[in-house]
Amino acid sequence: MTKVKVHNWRSKLHEIIHEADTPMGRYFDVILLILIVLSVIFVMLESVEPIDRKFHEILYIGEWIITIFFTLEYILRVITVKKPSRYIFSFYGIIDFISTIPLYLSFIFVGSSYLLTVRAFRLLRIFRILKITRYLGEANKLTKALKNSRPKILVFLFTVLIIAIIAGTLMYLIEGEESGFTSIPRSIYWAIVTLTTVGYGDIAPTDPLGQFIAAILMIMGYGIIAVPTGIVSAEYATADDDEVHLSLIHI
Repeated sequence: MTKVKVHNWRSKLHEIIHEADTPMGRYFDVILLILIVLSVIFVMLESVEPIDRKFHEILYIGEWIITIFFTLEYILRVITVKKPSRYIFSFYGIIDFISTIPLYLSFIFVGSSYLLTVRAFRLLRIFRILKITRYLGEANKLTKALKNSRPKILVFLFTVLIIAIIAGTLMYLIEGEESGFTSIPRSIYWAIVTLTTVGYGDIAPTDPLGQFIAAILMIMGYGIIAVPTGIVSAEYATADDDEVHLSLIHI
């Protein structure tokens, strides 16, 4: 009789904690996600000095409450599965464990509580709640397209690297230390930043020839952004066509 009660107790907890198909399981996961978001927000707010100075106690207590909840949740997850080791060493099991221990480690290592932001990884559970697994087919096609595009993208990146090295070397020779181009590596850094159209503005050419080369690099940057997108898109379209062809064969 006792064994039956224990079995029913574990089955009920397993249904709530591990399953999102039931109303209770869905509510539990939603509460879990809310607490994860709150935990990450608390840690971020704690890093803002004026807010931490004013609300430190509230943030600290709130974080401990959430940590205790996650600790109990982790223990319950372990004891309600048939093979605890499978869960403990699974992706979610490791993430759950890592996201639980930082606050305890703060007693030993100063500042480790900020590692609580890894709890954001637990938001991946939203895939289970929202049934996004139905889109796994599209994700697989995208993964296949990226794999097929790898040789072309590597060649493209190698070409971009060569352009950046040549442009950086030229800018070092033309502009020199007066304009901030103190070395060839630093000049290559500028070329990469310019090619990617980020343009931090920490280094800027002053010589007319240098400005002309910079203008060419900026224009090239727009084209460079489009190339990898086009390569992957073409492979993705090919994967789509292959799938349609296979479905027609089966018909």
